[in-house]
Amino acid sequence: MTPPVVHSLREQIREHIVEGIVSGRWKPGERIVERRIAVELEVSQTPVREALRELETLRLIESAPNKGVRVRNLSAADLEEIYPVRAGLEQIAAELAAPRLAADCSALEPHVAALWEADRSADGTAQVRHTVGFHREMVRAAGNSVLLHTWESLGIEVFTALSIRWLGTVQKSYAEEHEALVDAFRNQDPEIGLLVKRHVLGCAPRA
Repeated sequence: MTPPVVHSLREQIREHIVEGIVSGRWKPGERIVERRIAVELEVSQTPVREALRELETLRLIESAPNKGVRVRNLSAADLEEIYPVRAGLEQIAAELAAPRLAADCSALEPHVAALWEADRSADGTAQVRHTVGFHREMVRAAGNSVLLHTWESLGIEVFTALSIRWLGTVQKSYAEEHEALVDAFRNQDPEIGLLVKRHVLGCAPRA
């Protein structure tokens, strides 16, 4: 049984802000007030500030002297930039993880099962969560901490959510595409790295 994931306070605050941006609570160009979030969540301003700084690093928000923190006006082109970088990292990860996943795909399978249900119910939130979860487990299976840290630093979940829910990026079938990758790992497909690379590039929004 997989243990529950425990998020730090900063991560919980970051997810709260991201959800607010993705859902439209804060529109592009609108100011995000650190103090109000702290009061709303009943936390100090320090972890809120840390979460905002992280989101600024991801280019989701921007700050300027005397103007505070605002949601960036992101275009499809902005969101698309991350995908070639992510595709290259995941190609390497897939090639490194291939021997391990050929023997045991149990870390990937629950996400595929959840994606079948998410596809049936058109649950965008679940599609994001399990798509990202699948790819995170694949990268983790590579057994390379530098690769995992670099992948995590790209803010994959944030940009996947924005691509799907802001721009309406839709794959043919999230479950079907990820099940095909599981089959490729099981069958020890020598082209697995390229298959994963093409899959990731195919998820990119179009400017």
